[in-house]
Amino acid sequence: MSSKIYCDVAVIGAGAAGLMAAGRAAQLGAKVVLVEKNARPGVKLLLTGKQRCNITCADESKSAFVSAIGDNGKFLFSALQNFGVRETLDFFHNLGLETKVENGTKVFPKSDKASDVLNTLLTYINEYDVQLLLNTAVKHLESANNQITGIHCASQDIVARNYIVCTGGQSYPSTGSNGEGYLWAQRLGHSVVTPAPALVAICLDDPWLKEVQAVELKNVQISLLQNDKIFAQRLGDAMFTHEGISGPMLIEVSKLVGQYLKRGKVSLQIDFFPSLSLNEANQKIQRDYEQSGNRAIKNCLSQILPRRLIPIFIAKSHVHPDKMTSVITKEERTKLACLLKSFPVNVSSLGGFAKAIITTGGICLKEINSKTMGSNVVSNLYFAGEVIDLDGPTGGYNLQICWSTGYAAGTASAT
Repeated sequence: MSSKIYCDVAVIGAGAAGLMAAGRAAQLGAKVVLVEKNARPGVKLLLTGKQRCNITCADESKSAFVSAIGDNGKFLFSALQNFGVRETLDFFHNLGLETKVENGTKVFPKSDKASDVLNTLLTYINEYDVQLLLNTAVKHLESANNQITGIHCASQDIVARNYIVCTGGQSYPSTGSNGEGYLWAQRLGHSVVTPAPALVAICLDDPWLKEVQAVELKNVQISLLQNDKIFAQRLGDAMFTHEGISGPMLIEVSKLVGQYLKRGKVSLQIDFFPSLSLNEANQKIQRDYEQSGNRAIKNCLSQILPRRLIPIFIAKSHVHPDKMTSVITKEERTKLACLLKSFPVNVSSLGGFAKAIITTGGICLKEINSKTMGSNVVSNLYFAGEVIDLDGPTGGYNLQICWSTGYAAGTASAT
């Protein structure tokens, strides 16, 4: 027979949002139980920012933050008003965590250790006597008369006045994020915007892909097209993978790519020398020929392209790889220059949830009170973090969403 634990607030999920929500509710005097199915808390938090944890963005402008989130950004405005970037930085600094800013916008712990961020949050919940239950998987939520009446776990039931679901999305399922929070919400009458992987590599279906795996591309411009019209462009570094192409700029635009893939075929073009015009690219090839001497074209592009990409590049140009540079025609050289400026690849899909940094989609925002994160369907239910239909670009935005929504839910549930 299962034992019962009674409390004021029960929080499900000890990730970033759950730790913040639990700590805040306890700080306000509530008796809080934090339930986590993993053997340790903050598993996904430890992986963020390549294990360095990009805590937030340095720009304290709430309007800029909301704009960066996109269409759903306005929902977050109230939560940011009460606990935005400045409040987040003050929170961690007051608990002894030193931070630093990189690239003008990204805030990291000074130690470069995500574990220090997690330890700070654990210090917070311990200070206010949050009861943390590890290795405790929630089987289902009991409800009656539009209220949660209890949480059923394997070894005990938890009965609370209010409940906060912070179970995350479906990205990095190895950390325990399997989308169960969506199912619970749907059973309770909530709508869920179909979850999809976001901030993830772009998959390609070109047959030569395995030949260029791990080839790095420096300072290139990527154009994404549909029906021959460019819908996004990014400038930076990229790398071919065994499945496609990745890099910060591609991960950043992946959500948009996913949206366009639903409408039809998407293609991608690489400009290897975005600072050069087509004519200047042509001249660069000519200079490379002259410096190499009279050799086969397949041996004369090493100063321009990564070595493993050269055979593929020449094949796409339809110039014979053994043709000597002394007899390359102006027309053929122009074809090569055009390829340098717009090298085409075929987009097939996005990488799956297993490698996605975040999940886009989730519990419908129209059914959540933006000030309290309280459910408009179930009177004593709250949500925070990635489980709701709110996500942003890389650069600390998604963790800030967790801090802000977790703080709001913790505050409202304790009163």
